[in-house]
Amino acid sequence: MAVVPGLFGITHSNRDFSLKDTWGKNQFNSSFPAALACYLYSKELKAVYYKTDSSMQTVIEHIGIEDLYKADPLGDDTYFAFETQFTPFQKYVLGSIPRNDLVIMNGTQSVSSLEIKLTALPDNPTCDFSEDAYGSEIVIRPDTIIYLACAFIYACNDDRNILQSILQDAGNAVIDWTSASCVLPHLYDIYQAIKRLVSISASFQSPVVMEPVWKTRGKSPQLANDCLDVFVWSNCGLLNLFMPSEQDFISVGTVKTLDKISRHTRTMIWLFKMLKDYADTGHFNGSKIIDELSYNTKNDKAFSSNGLRTHPIMACPELTHPRITKGEIKNIILGGGQNLLSPERRFDAIIYNSPDLFKEDFL
Repeated sequence: MAVVPGLFGITHSNRDFSLKDTWGKNQFNSSFPAALACYLYSKELKAVYYKTDSSMQTVIEHIGIEDLYKADPLGDDTYFAFETQFTPFQKYVLGSIPRNDLVIMNGTQSVSSLEIKLTALPDNPTCDFSEDAYGSEIVIRPDTIIYLACAFIYACNDDRNILQSILQDAGNAVIDWTSASCVLPHLYDIYQAIKRLVSISASFQSPVVMEPVWKTRGKSPQLANDCLDVFVWSNCGLLNLFMPSEQDFISVGTVKTLDKISRHTRTMIWLFKMLKDYADTGHFNGSKIIDELSYNTKNDKAFSSNGLRTHPIMACPELTHPRITKGEIKNIILGGGQNLLSPERRFDAIIYNSPDLFKEDFL
């Protein structure tokens, strides 16, 4: 019988792994993590799970892959739908809900939805530190904030009245949401409203982002022996990557505010506006909010947080020493699938990996 390229556990999906096109960079960066999580499950290991308590302090727990996927990861009825809309959230959103990296289906029912961020450990700002201080940079798409808002609405049982009681009067006095000068005086009220939301919904957190990491030896292109693991962010946990802290606010007259609207602050505003619109009308237009509330900053991404910010939140034994070794990659990429990969050719990488170019006697 011919050996067919594949990935561990991904038996039923909308990707045909016998085709070279399916192994392109964008596809592989979501397919491989889904398989890595299945492999973790087969070894009876759980993913590291970043949540918060009701005061928005980070809580590190573990989540079983069966709870992350809300289905048996290796079950015959489990279907991996990549780049697919999570239809259960469509009722909250005007227009079409964006596609997410991975939707897990149990039979015909969509049961779980995740953005997948495959990140390198360490990143550039932390590569010269000791291993126990390594961090990864994570970049979050604007569409993920739509799913984040939906997760909070779901945690409130779709109840507009609950959301209204949490948000209270925050944002009501904003005359023009597209104007930074109109929004700045109200940022502290928005911040406090989201903190109240966490205090109410912390007991009903749900996974929104899966962040597998691959570890190298410092900045070198060589994989570390302890090179792979899976980390997961809940809807509450993800807030700590972009929300300001109480100490960031300054007093301007009688108003507490921030000095500007950064990408991180804008993400907080997007989330709040989506929640407020749902509380007011029963739906929100996420794409319109993202397009119109730009504050003169490109919205190609919601925000990014490098290792200097992520490490203090993520620090745990699994981050220092990921549990899957490089020798186990052959158990995840199957049937010669590695031969179908098409990595980008980057000139800087080629130079970095060609030290002979700089020898005196090189011709």
